[in-house]
Amino acid sequence: MLNSKNAFVTIVGRANVGKSSLLNALVGERIAAVSSKPQTTRTKITGVLTKDEIQYVFMDTPGMHKPKNKLSDHMVKTVNDAVNDGEIIILVVDCTKKLSDNETSLIKSFKSSKMKTILLLNKIDLVDDKSKLISKISEYTELYDFDEILPVSVLQKDGIDTLMDILSKYAAEGPHFFPDDAITDQPEKVIMAEIIREKALRNLSEEVPHGIAVTIEELHERDTRTGEGVLDISAVIYCERDSHKGIVIGKGGAMLKKIGSDSREELEKFFQIKVNLQCWVKVKEGWRNREGIIRNFGLSDK
Repeated sequence: MLNSKNAFVTIVGRANVGKSSLLNALVGERIAAVSSKPQTTRTKITGVLTKDEIQYVFMDTPGMHKPKNKLSDHMVKTVNDAVNDGEIIILVVDCTKKLSDNETSLIKSFKSSKMKTILLLNKIDLVDDKSKLISKISEYTELYDFDEILPVSVLQKDGIDTLMDILSKYAAEGPHFFPDDAITDQPEKVIMAEIIREKALRNLSEEVPHGIAVTIEELHERDTRTGEGVLDISAVIYCERDSHKGIVIGKGGAMLKKIGSDSREELEKFFQIKVNLQCWVKVKEGWRNREGIIRNFGLSDK
């Protein structure tokens, strides 16, 4: 493509500020798991959007937090590496929350880079007195001289077009590294597993989700007698304790059925094909502290 441009954008911030929701809003598809549970995002997730001559490559990262196990160590390293990999950084903050130590630590890491930095104050729809945003902006700008500052509501898609205008300004001359119709570099199985894990997170109680992982064991497409395409998916939901397995399955299998039903609906919407989903539940004791299993689940930074 003549005069093609690209923009590599890293999205960072602490947990539950709306990073994955922002990625989905920018790309226009739900490719990152979203829930109210902390640490929903565990690895770097790439979203791709090509508009005219510019290809935007967005990298969603785990929420910055204090590591509590080996999985957390990998997640924090993923954030730190991503800060150095991109060309543009978007720091997403929740404008209803106080500045945190994790955010201060992230901002300090910007000082050694030469990347363009954008401060995105999310959830402005929850602020009645917008004048309070001035003091919030001042709090962050005392720590760092951001190139751009933008209040937005990702939920209401308020400010997303303005953000895209800003990003287009920083796009650099260069090739498109993905097909122009691509929306992510994630394999199909990873997207499927993330959709199922998101539905589990949304349905399960607080004690279980951190210990949940999902793998796709079998996947194949077939045609019915009437010629309709069907995607057969066999998934395993892993948890860390036998007591958690009972919670995931639920009384009479009700919880697992609900997770499967919600997942099937989302999978059919995303892949535009009828889905036959079978979910199983297995226990991997303390897997978040077992390096080999973390790697097998594709959650290692190595």
